[in-house]
Amino acid sequence: MVTNLRTCDLTDPLGIELPRPPLSWQLTDGSEQRGYHVQAGTREGAADLWDTGEVEGADQRVEYGGRPPGGGATVYWRVRVRDAHGWSEWSPSARFEAGADDWTARWITHPDWHDEGNPRAGEGRPLPLLAGEFTLAQPVVRARLRVAGLGVYVASVNGTPVTDAVLEPPYTDFTRRVAYATHDVTALLREGANAVGVALGPGIAHVFPHQDRYMKFFGSKAAPKAIAQLEVEYADGSSGRFHTGPGWLATQGPTVRSHWFGGEDHDARLRIPGWDAPGADRSAWRPVTVLDDTTETLRSRACPPIRVTERLPATAKLVATDGTPVFDVGAVVAGWAELSLDLPAGRYLRLVPGDQLDAYGRVIQSKPTTGAPIFNTYVTQDGPQTWHPDFRYDGFRYVEVQGLPEHLGPEAVTALVLRADNTPVGTFETSNALVNDIHTIIDRAVRGNMYSVLTDCPHREKLGWLEQTHLLFDVVANNYDVAAYYRELLVTIAEAQTEDGLVPDIAPEFLVFDAPFRDDPNWGGAIVRIPWQLYRRYGDRTAMRTHYDAMRRYVDYLTSRADDGILGYGLGDWIGLDQETPIPLVSTWGYWRAADTMARTAGALDRDEDAKRYRALSEGIVAAFGERFSGAGSQASEILTLDMGLVPERPGALERISEAVRGGGITVGEIALPALFRVLGRAGRHEALWEFATSTEHPSYGYQVRHGATALTEAWDGPTRGLSQNHYMLGAIDAWFYRGLGGIGQAPGSTGFRRLIVEPAAPGDLESVRASTATPYGRVAVSWRRQDGAFLLEVEVPPGSSAEVRLPDLGLDRLSAPEAAVRAGARAFEVPAGRWTFEASR
Repeated sequence: MVTNLRTCDLTDPLGIELPRPPLSWQLTDGSEQRGYHVQAGTREGAADLWDTGEVEGADQRVEYGGRPPGGGATVYWRVRVRDAHGWSEWSPSARFEAGADDWTARWITHPDWHDEGNPRAGEGRPLPLLAGEFTLAQPVVRARLRVAGLGVYVASVNGTPVTDAVLEPPYTDFTRRVAYATHDVTALLREGANAVGVALGPGIAHVFPHQDRYMKFFGSKAAPKAIAQLEVEYADGSSGRFHTGPGWLATQGPTVRSHWFGGEDHDARLRIPGWDAPGADRSAWRPVTVLDDTTETLRSRACPPIRVTERLPATAKLVATDGTPVFDVGAVVAGWAELSLDLPAGRYLRLVPGDQLDAYGRVIQSKPTTGAPIFNTYVTQDGPQTWHPDFRYDGFRYVEVQGLPEHLGPEAVTALVLRADNTPVGTFETSNALVNDIHTIIDRAVRGNMYSVLTDCPHREKLGWLEQTHLLFDVVANNYDVAAYYRELLVTIAEAQTEDGLVPDIAPEFLVFDAPFRDDPNWGGAIVRIPWQLYRRYGDRTAMRTHYDAMRRYVDYLTSRADDGILGYGLGDWIGLDQETPIPLVSTWGYWRAADTMARTAGALDRDEDAKRYRALSEGIVAAFGERFSGAGSQASEILTLDMGLVPERPGALERISEAVRGGGITVGEIALPALFRVLGRAGRHEALWEFATSTEHPSYGYQVRHGATALTEAWDGPTRGLSQNHYMLGAIDAWFYRGLGGIGQAPGSTGFRRLIVEPAAPGDLESVRASTATPYGRVAVSWRRQDGAFLLEVEVPPGSSAEVRLPDLGLDRLSAPEAAVRAGARAFEVPAGRWTFEASR
């Protein structure tokens, strides 16, 4: 009956540092859980660390309450549940391992990359390789490598990479926190001589001011360095530890330059075969520089890493009018362009990535689109060879490969698509091909920006702009399991908060922008909105409790900047087509949303006085908003007013918005756009939204599809105007696809989808929809179709949940429902967990 045991929303994670990590499970059938019993111990089946006893209740998420494990220790836990028929068998054991509590390793680097007081030491030099050897005198039964590096590292044991994760470590404020990873390397070790290798690149932590490459900014948080600690347990019960420090050696590697924004240069003739294997000739290497840098900033990464998630072979080799070969991988992606060649040594190749081609068939790069110039270079070694950058990534669909021999075809280039490896959980498909394409380009843009933070574009900025993280939370979470990922984002956002409470528009704040690009409530409000969204979607209170003070400080900061409830500064409704929307209106809406969410959060955490105070603040903002902006008549103004629950003085606002949307006259920007779908969806104006969804005139999503977009673009007319071709900020319609057309929603007051509302709309000529997503209790799925004058609806409700199913009013009055359904209204039925079929006919 019990399955999918997870710790911190991860399966058997290594390096957990929370003393009370959340433990969760799912049920395998439709039984109703009435009690649970969790045991945790130092070995499978034991309860020497924790035993809850038999607890009454339906909770499928509890916090570990046992004795905190020591550094690196493993906790095994299991659960059984009770339903109406009694107790289940014990589940198979899950486990989690604690993080390091004792770092004896030291930070090290190549001596050429360290000059006290000179952050630009190493500029212009090849990137370092670091290696250390050690001897194991007996068999190893367990080995863990804890490793971190700045800015990007690739670690290996005995010549084999320790992980398929790439671009490690994730973005953080590297002066305050560096994320380390823990790897099980037991199978990579052997008796006798062993070696650990670390290749280093500067990443975004150390951006050089190279004059020949594009730079969003330059500056250094930390020069390249590495730290690694190998902890082993032997068959006889003893243990050992090997780590970076004196005795390690350094040399220059074949990557001669890497710039996070501008490109990477690699000379394959300089490769050192077996450099990270035991017994390698390192006689010409130099002793590493051992740094006095603190290990106090090291914290375990607690979310999925970036990995290669797709391989897209080039679909064509194009030839520009000047003869330049250009490879098309078929879609706009983010990641690496990999070369596969068989050439003699010494050929110089330049790879120019981009999203679009000019009239002559060459790749377009410009500062407003991708940034310029961006290029990678590769000098061949002799024979068969493959290469891709290791220490940075690009956004592209096309890759010029200058200097490539004519005889090589499309097989020479493959796109390795990278993203944070959050598990895909959503499906959405309709009978309308255009709508399916819109969903595809939005999803492609989400993937193209789902890195260690949610970026706005994968080329010219690569920065974590915060408005998208919460305004489009449902767009991301309907399609991917982001419970652990978003908690990690929150840590990064909280680290960026200033002493006076301000949360900047980007996090980490690698670049300090001028106001209002640093201080807008619809960006900084992510610190308040995300904990609440995690609670609503996953039933997880952890983030609200952890970041409560940061949330409170931010709302109080906004209050200190407001004038009688009105916040008078900000970016407004960014990229809106209507310039008449007052900036203070948009900012005050964001201020209200933060205050309202703060009140709800305080209530959920039983902080009654705070809840009362922030509820009063929210009501005061609403009153001030209504008085100040009652005459504002732009589309965004009316939408945000309705979203707050205010009835504007000017009548007919809802009808005006519906007709404008129906006629393709949408003028809102990215702030008001999610509210537009929310307001019209709640009001049942699905016909208007459907006409907009299927429009191909500018502005519309269909315009982008019809003009060749393979990922959502930065502006409504992006494919014909330029700008970024990989931007998900306008992707709000995807939330309506799931909620409106798929009908998958959550009842008011429910958390974690314990109580579902299934209410699909069937607008226009839409004939069928299939949609599904994951909840903490399992998969929820909806499938409907029109057939022979009838409407057929199939609903899957996960174990532990229940649903109210509401059939659309299509003039079909004969309703057929399963025996388990209980009538809840004229066209509504209550159903428990299970798979159910409904029909409406004449």
